[in-house]
Amino acid sequence: MKLLITGSNGLLGQKIVKRCLKQNIPFLATSKGENRNPDCPAEHYQSLDISVPLEVGDVFFRYRPTAVIHTAAITNVDYCEEHPEECFQVNAHATMILWEAAKIIGAHFQLVSTDFVFDGSTGNYAETDRVNPLSVYAHSKVAAENCLRDDDNRNWSIARTIIVYGTGNNLSRSNLILWALEALPKGEPMKLVNDQFRAPTWADDLAYGCVEIVKRQEIGIFHLSGPETASIDQFVKRVAVYLGIENPPIETITSDTLNQAAKRPPKTGFDLSKARVLLGYSPKTLEESLATLLVELK
Repeated sequence: MKLLITGSNGLLGQKIVKRCLKQNIPFLATSKGENRNPDCPAEHYQSLDISVPLEVGDVFFRYRPTAVIHTAAITNVDYCEEHPEECFQVNAHATMILWEAAKIIGAHFQLVSTDFVFDGSTGNYAETDRVNPLSVYAHSKVAAENCLRDDDNRNWSIARTIIVYGTGNNLSRSNLILWALEALPKGEPMKLVNDQFRAPTWADDLAYGCVEIVKRQEIGIFHLSGPETASIDQFVKRVAVYLGIENPPIETITSDTLNQAAKRPPKTGFDLSKARVLLGYSPKTLEESLATLLVELK
């Protein structure tokens, strides 16, 4: 197996790089611009603008991967709502460019997608449930998924996930649990919604699932998330309990007070049965992951 990773400077990309190094999987890590992950050896890195077909073709045909894990995307939901053309260019059109290149060389293509493809009316979604996107971001990811789902070539997989958290190098954005681990000990106030229900996913678990899909030569859609669904404020309150912080300065609010540009699904969460059976996917609970995260932060 020779793996090509897009978005390798991001949190998930860094965890997939870490997994490849640990398992001696040959890989090429790519992101736009310089390598911001000091744990990724320079000889395994190549700058790549995934929206430029000539760049994509050059990298694919020189490296000739047997599989691609496509993590690169614009994931700021409100930014996407206000910049729809850029959002679709990166999230959907670039996915088509990469998929076409993968097909030419016969490489398996894996797209990392999101719980936001659902409308959040029920929760505990299975891979077979009907999508119903509510935002520009969600529509762009459905369009990306459809690049694969509408093709006669079936050499693809889709790994949908939910709120990814963990530690990484030089990340452009923080994540929910890391924010809590940094803010709560300092007594910094946190405003958190109590009407959005999610299953936050430890990045290391997600990386395991993504790589296992490729290693086991699985195809189709897989749901990969944390094992528990609860409101956003409840997860952060559990972090406070784990840290032994009494009466944390958490202000509970409702989503409509935030005036966010993009509409969010109120309740997601995944049925993980397929991933557990076919991939041996056994994600850690929040508390189980916190033990490792605190060691990494030190």
